[in-house]
Amino acid sequence: MSNIVAIVGRPNVGKSTLFNRLIGKRRAIVNEESGVTRDRNYGKSEWNGKEFSVIDTGGYVCNSDDVFEEEINKQVLLAIDEADVILFMVDAETGITDLDENFARLLRNVKKPVYVVANKVDNHELLYDAQEFYRLGIGEEVFSVSSMSGSGTGDLLDKVVSHFRNEAVEDTDHLPRITVVGRPNVGKSSTINALLGVERNIVTDIAGTTRDALNTRYTQFGYDFVLVDTAGVRKKAKVNEDVEFYSVMRSIRAIEDSDVCLLLLDATRGMEAQDLNIFHLIERNQKGVVIVVNKWDLIEKDNRTLQEYEKSIREKIAPFKDVDIIFASALTKQRLLKALETALKVYQNRLQKLKTSELNRVMLEAIEAYPPPSTKGKFIKIKYVTQLPTHAPSFAFYCNLPQYVKEPYKRFLENKIRENWDFKGVPIQIFMRKK
Repeated sequence: MSNIVAIVGRPNVGKSTLFNRLIGKRRAIVNEESGVTRDRNYGKSEWNGKEFSVIDTGGYVCNSDDVFEEEINKQVLLAIDEADVILFMVDAETGITDLDENFARLLRNVKKPVYVVANKVDNHELLYDAQEFYRLGIGEEVFSVSSMSGSGTGDLLDKVVSHFRNEAVEDTDHLPRITVVGRPNVGKSSTINALLGVERNIVTDIAGTTRDALNTRYTQFGYDFVLVDTAGVRKKAKVNEDVEFYSVMRSIRAIEDSDVCLLLLDATRGMEAQDLNIFHLIERNQKGVVIVVNKWDLIEKDNRTLQEYEKSIREKIAPFKDVDIIFASALTKQRLLKALETALKVYQNRLQKLKTSELNRVMLEAIEAYPPPSTKGKFIKIKYVTQLPTHAPSFAFYCNLPQYVKEPYKRFLENKIRENWDFKGVPIQIFMRKK
């Protein structure tokens, strides 16, 4: 990938607001509280016919004992190393701080174009105040902008894209999207870091470390898809902060935008009520699902442990039991690649379209052997079945009295479809229609 812009600076200067404005989406969480952004967040932008990628980063803080700030600083340095152009964002309302000066010393040694961006310049007085940032000794010009209103960003982007060639940024919209979801602290970021072989996402023992939904293109072992890390989804009653509320909303939206979800469970805790809620959320959105039991290396096992654990999960997720369950460990990387292979197989299952003639031959034979039970003395006759042109597998059965077909019989029809064709890990919808 080429043409990359990194937005860096101390906490709470408006980096995520500018990031959202440049990509034209509200992807990064914005809050008055400092230190909201932690991991690197990527997006696509375009200006004057030139496409480029934008990296949002957490606030850089020197000499801090905070476990998050140390990890955030690592992510900022990785973004600077990866970028072609760096936007050093400062706050015109606050003026130059010690953190700005310390970060400026670091940036003076960077052999790349670095531009100082004075944010929150919403009036003419602040326009004059922004001139003090020339004292930082970085670049030839200080760009005064307002990320909130967008004023001044045009001149900044003109300068930024002057360094870029007319190359298209890689388009990932057509690629499968595999989203890693689960409760807080089940090991989602650790799993993604283990798969990528790099510290892409911050990992700590503290629940709620990841906040934004983070996309990464995965191109190893002949695969090509987008891997999405999400914040942990917990019960509404336990969500106390605005930031966590937005994190959970981003995670739910990531599920809605995905093709297949890897639902991570904590092997030491088993499948709890919130895990089941997330599973039903995936099912309601008609997304493919693979259940991955993480931290399997921490469990004491005998020859029946795995079978009993799997049986317990299947009982809880019934009636949609046609799902792969993989026992893995992000720490030892045990069976992680198998989880990816299974997710891609589920993606193919979700895309398959059945021939109408074959579908009718198999299903009408099964219906004749076991017809729908009569209701109020009326007999239901199903004459025809077809697969609907939807993103997820949906089937329409045409009959004389669709209103009398009950849920148990619909489940029988679904099970017959699963017996004859491989829809493992994919929810199926059954519709009864008037012939």
